[in-house]
Amino acid sequence: MAQFSILLVDDSPDIISALVRAFKSEGYKIFTAGSVKAGMEILKKENIDLLICDENMPGMPGMELIRYARLHYPQVVRIMLTGRLDLELAKLAINQGEVYRYFNKPWDDYELLLAVRYALKQKMLESNYLKLKQIADNQNKILQSLEKEYPGISKKAMTDDGSIIIEE
Repeated sequence: MAQFSILLVDDSPDIISALVRAFKSEGYKIFTAGSVKAGMEILKKENIDLLICDENMPGMPGMELIRYARLHYPQVVRIMLTGRLDLELAKLAINQGEVYRYFNKPWDDYELLLAVRYALKQKMLESNYLKLKQIADNQNKILQSLEKEYPGISKKAMTDDGSIIIEE
């Protein structure tokens, strides 16, 4: 299985430490940032699969990083953490940031780990689907080219039970 990379963004070193500790045994490549601007720089330089960002940070709110990631790196799965219960913020995160999940602090480590596992599994499945679709599209183009050159080559005769009839 591929090694996934996670970016953890929070202005509190204690929160970053707790998140790193929670994910340490999972085998992820972990990047950390203490500000939205630092998080943006890491997104520019590294191939990040999943972003976990605190909302309430000094200087620039975490929602700005979520929006930035959605706009410039839409393949990055986004999860928001917040220390306040705010329905409007949750709506913004979902509607404007298209976050995968929204967690209140303190979070449950097990629930967060499961959410990350499922998100990364979904990301991997989508990536595999796109690769297979590209292969199928390429093979279809080859088949169409062969059909033009050798009309009837792609036609098959089948029995009622779905068996292909091969003529000698």
